[in-house]
Formats: sequence, structure tokens, C-alpha cells
Amino acid sequence: MQGDSLGNVKPSFIKKLAKELLKRYPGEFTEDFEKNKKLVERLTTRYTKNVRNRIAGYISRMMEKSKPAENEQAS
Repeated sequence: MQGDSLGNVKPSFIKKLAKELLKRYPGEFTEDFEKNKKLVERLTTRYTKNVRNRIAGYISRMMEKSKPAENEQAS
């Protein structure tokens, strides 16, 4: 089963930072992890590479999940 893979649980501080970045910079982030990683690196300076990647990954996943909802509303 695909949902049983490791790495799905994110610490609350990762979620909080990701949501704050999305709120402050709407329209900047996309579904592309590499672009999000560079944006997170540019917008935040005090986090390690691991934390930056986790934030970027969570943002990418949130953007992927929000895209089908947007398509349904447009129909």
C-alpha cells in the first residue's frame, strides 16, 4: 500500500513554518520540490539543509493536494 511508506509524519514546527511561508508569500510556491527548496533557502536563513528540505517537501505536497481542489472548483 502506498500510504504506508515512511516519512509521512511531519513535526509540528515543519508544518507551522511551511504554512507561515505560504501565507506570507502566496503564489510563490509550486508543486516542484527543487524550486520550493531554493525559495525556502532564500526566504529563511537559520535552518539546516535537512529542515529546509523537509519544509520544501511539505510545501510541495500541500501544493499537490490543493491543485485537485482548485480544478474541482473551476468545473
